[in-house]
Amino acid sequence: MSRIILHDYFRSSASYRVRIALNLKGLDYEQHQVNLLKGEQKSFEHHQLNWQGFVPVLEIDDLRLTQSLAIIEYLDARYPEPRLVPEDPAAAATVRALAMIVACDIHPLNNLRVLNYIEDYFSHDIGVAGMNKGAWAKTWIMEGFKALNAMARPHAGAFLFGDTVTLADICLVPQLFNARRFDVPLDAYQSLLRAEASALELAAFQKAHPDAQEVRS
Repeated sequence: MSRIILHDYFRSSASYRVRIALNLKGLDYEQHQVNLLKGEQKSFEHHQLNWQGFVPVLEIDDLRLTQSLAIIEYLDARYPEPRLVPEDPAAAATVRALAMIVACDIHPLNNLRVLNYIEDYFSHDIGVAGMNKGAWAKTWIMEGFKALNAMARPHAGAFLFGDTVTLADICLVPQLFNARRFDVPLDAYQSLLRAEASALELAAFQKAHPDAQEVRS
């Protein structure tokens, strides 16, 4: 069995996704915490692992993998059970599209470095008086969720795409966790909430939850 090391932060959405995937695949892994609030991602040591200065980084089989969706796709190819992206090309494209609404369109606008920039710069600019990072986050989460809920509805079962967990659910659950941190109203997104409820019944999701991590600081 390969030694697997995950460099993550307990509240990082991207790291949360990878923890879920590793758990679903039944893989044992070590966790090395990178405290984003303390700026440890900017350290020389971390930049030797990932020159973007981001988490997660997954070390496996002499590889250093970055970008959560790329990591999960690698795990799905290397450890194909259970499959997280369907084999059927059309189904796979739909699942990836649902996942990317979160990973490419919602999350990047609300990660720590963007929110800090909003707070430190735009809130002091006369042209956007009253702007704050909470309002910014809510705006883009709600817009993304509206589209995601509509796109998922024709395909949803217990989960976002049918009745089995996919990459789409792995992206959804951490984003809903973040949405609640920003007090985003969620009642309008019933397809998303149904998928989340199904996912959170699974041990793989429970074990990956930020509150279940040993180091939370």
